Amino acid sequence: MKKLDLEEQEILEAFESGTLTQVSNVESELKQHKEYATATFQKDSRINIRISSKDLRLLQKRALSEGLPYQTLISSVLHKYVEGRLVEHG
Repeated sequence: MKKLDLEEQEILEAFESGTLTQVSNVESELKQHKEYATATFQKDSRINIRISSKDLRLLQKRALSEGLPYQTLISSVLHKYVEGRLVEHG
C-alpha cells in the first residue's frame, strides 16, 4: 500500500477515532468538487517532446507498476510540478 501523506493520515485517524464529521451540504460540495476535477483533468492542448529511449522505457515501466497509461503518468508528473506539489523522495 502507498504511504499516506500527512493530510491523508489525519483523515484516517479522524475516521478511525470516530471524530470525522460530514460537511453540512453534501450535494453542493460534491457538485463543486466534480467541477474542480473536470476542470483539472480537461486536456485541451497537445505537445510533442523528444526524450531518450531509456527514459521512455523507464516511464512506461513505472506507469505499468502504477497501473495507468504512461502518457497519463507524464501528464500527472507535469501537473504536480507546475502546481508545486512534486515531492522528490530519495
